Amino acid sequence: MAVAAAAAAGPVFWRRLLGLLPGRPGLAALLGRLSDRLGRNRDRQRRRSPWLLLAPLLSPTVPQVTSPPCCLCPEGVHRFQWIRNLVPEFGVSSSHVRVLSSPAEFFELMKGQIRVAKKRVVMASLYLGTGPLEQELVDCLESTLEKSLQAKFPSNLKVSILLDFTRGSRGRKNSRTMLLPLLQRFPEQVRVSLFHTPHLRGLLRLLIPERFNETIGLQHIKVYLFDNSVILSGSPETCVFHPCSANLSDSYFTNRQDRYVFLQDCVEIADFFTELVDAVGDVSLQLQGDDTVQVVDGMVHPYKGDRTEYCKAANKRVMDVINSARTRQQMLHAQTFHSNSLLTQEDAAAAGDRRPAPDTWIYPLIQMKPFEIQIDEIVTETLLTEAERGAKVYLTTGYFNLTQAYMDLVLGTRAEYQILLASPEVNGFFGAKGVAGAIPAAYVHIERQFYSEVCSLGQQERVQLQEYWRRGWTFHAKGARAALPEVRGGVLCHLRAAESPGEAVGEDGDSTDQELLLRTDRCCL
Repeated sequence: MAVAAAAAAGPVFWRRLLGLLPGRPGLAALLGRLSDRLGRNRDRQRRRSPWLLLAPLLSPTVPQVTSPPCCLCPEGVHRFQWIRNLVPEFGVSSSHVRVLSSPAEFFELMKGQIRVAKKRVVMASLYLGTGPLEQELVDCLESTLEKSLQAKFPSNLKVSILLDFTRGSRGRKNSRTMLLPLLQRFPEQVRVSLFHTPHLRGLLRLLIPERFNETIGLQHIKVYLFDNSVILSGSPETCVFHPCSANLSDSYFTNRQDRYVFLQDCVEIADFFTELVDAVGDVSLQLQGDDTVQVVDGMVHPYKGDRTEYCKAANKRVMDVINSARTRQQMLHAQTFHSNSLLTQEDAAAAGDRRPAPDTWIYPLIQMKPFEIQIDEIVTETLLTEAERGAKVYLTTGYFNLTQAYMDLVLGTRAEYQILLASPEVNGFFGAKGVAGAIPAAYVHIERQFYSEVCSLGQQERVQLQEYWRRGWTFHAKGARAALPEVRGGVLCHLRAAESPGEAVGEDGDSTDQELLLRTDRCCL
């Protein structure tokens, strides 16, 4: 987990960090020289090297600021229509959107949905833990698959699981070994894909040890899908938020404060996320029953093949899903909302369409910087830029590490900001051994630097920071919500899978993430 929240820094920090490892000066020197060379090469390619979380203490991040397309935002009742030009727009009723309040509810809902699944179970996460609760989840999958074969009319149930290769392969007992029995027993029904970043290759891949290799890049999509219903990490709050998702690990089922949103019977959304996970799975390594991995036929190998060719192929595979879904939804939107022959709700019910009218619109945003897909970055910067006087924005993160671009937006706009942070005691790394144990202090240092700048500008009334603390719990909720006066009392929700804003834009390592923007006219959602 420590490396999953990496921050950007220079090769000098890498060398200093390795110098802290006792008895390994030769390795430190070798990796220092190697990282210097890699850093220079990646600078020429206008890329940034991902480094460890403690980097802000030694080398502050100064990311490149991109200009958000503010001209895309028209005034009016639905000022966010411009987003449908980038991603598909899904209209649903808020009665189909349910916010979960606890990790136990999240865990029980997942098990219940698995038990009744008939067609598909799709699960994407950073990793699957190895404890008893995770085993209970695997057993639940096994039982459902077994029943699908023994039923009087056997169903064609398929299970697709997408995890990160480096995190899912850590240790002798890991995500792979947890899932091998399913693959061995149900080879025609189960698929396990392991995403491997294209930047971890060659000598670098051989020399960087476990945990540290996860700083280079991760698969961080979090989707839990059962037939036509989807669980995404969301927020128990309403209005604009960017929450992060829960992983499939015991603490996320018991005492880790996170966020979850359940989209029930939303077939178009379920189809989209199935296609998205399939696309990322196709460019990932496929786990075999003997614990080996293979690439999909015709696909470039992520770390043995040509990196440019691999990234180009991956970009096309993912963007084809986004663009085809966007086109479908635009056609559906035109038929539903702009046709002169639009039926009333009573006529639709008489015709057999009993779905309530949509009052909530969902936009799945994708951020895959290695593949030059940065949709979430564009939308987030635009929304923060557009937050003017009268708006109130709530930011929540367990890992406070705003990029300079986002920091400038917070300090440079007129909206009020209330930021909820993890206190050091509820940080997931509190009390950890070695370098990881200093991570909570690093975040406190970053927070103090930011708040000092707030105070120096005299903005402490407009920008407020608060810390979350709960005995025996850790804090993993991440997101933002904003009450925008232009949205007529409605709600705009931005659900994020990235660990921090820095990770979302690629400053904390090159991660592959999904995000969700949800706009609703129902404040009671």
